[in-house]
Amino acid sequence: MEFIIKYSAMILAFLIAIIGHEIMHGLIAKYYGDDTAAREGRLSINPIKHIDPFGSVVFPVLLYLSQKLAGVSDPIIFGWAKPVPVNIFKVVQNGGYLAAVVVSLAGVTYNFLLALIASSIIGYFYPPENLFGAFMFMFLFYMVIVNVILAVFNLIPLPPLDGANALKYLALHFRWEGIVRFYNKIEPYGMVILLIILFTPLGDYIFKPAYYLIGVLLS
Repeated sequence: MEFIIKYSAMILAFLIAIIGHEIMHGLIAKYYGDDTAAREGRLSINPIKHIDPFGSVVFPVLLYLSQKLAGVSDPIIFGWAKPVPVNIFKVVQNGGYLAAVVVSLAGVTYNFLLALIASSIIGYFYPPENLFGAFMFMFLFYMVIVNVILAVFNLIPLPPLDGANALKYLALHFRWEGIVRFYNKIEPYGMVILLIILFTPLGDYIFKPAYYLIGVLLS
């Protein structure tokens, strides 16, 4: 029963984190006049519309197994949903490059807020008094962990992540042409660089801020 509670809570927290993250991009883009996500049905909370075969299934499984092989006693599943389509040109047309920055950071903001909310109410379910209480405690626990890790991950300034997009649009706004040229050059290789970082010891350094913030929120 403990196994079922733990992993059902983890998977639910994972889905809420990654799906809501993408929906927020679409909602804020819609605010700035881009209804692409709405027209394609991507503002739905139906998980099937958002599951990415690699990011939502293959990558989390590989990461979980790699942690197990490395001797991690309590591995965390992590990944991403299928990106919500955004017509960033329409967003820029209606709100300028700063609007594009806001759209880029909408998902990260959502994740940080969820983590903050979960951390503020988790104490009501500790110690758990029944199965529901045990589930809620584990669910809120993983809501903090998964959302913080997802937010920090997406702030890495490497394309195609949100941090890189936000920095690029900010550079366009302030006419920092060197930064824009740099991102245009590395964009085709961003995912390869990212995967190398994640599956090497470099990943530990990338996520140190996340581990620190998780410790603060759960203390």
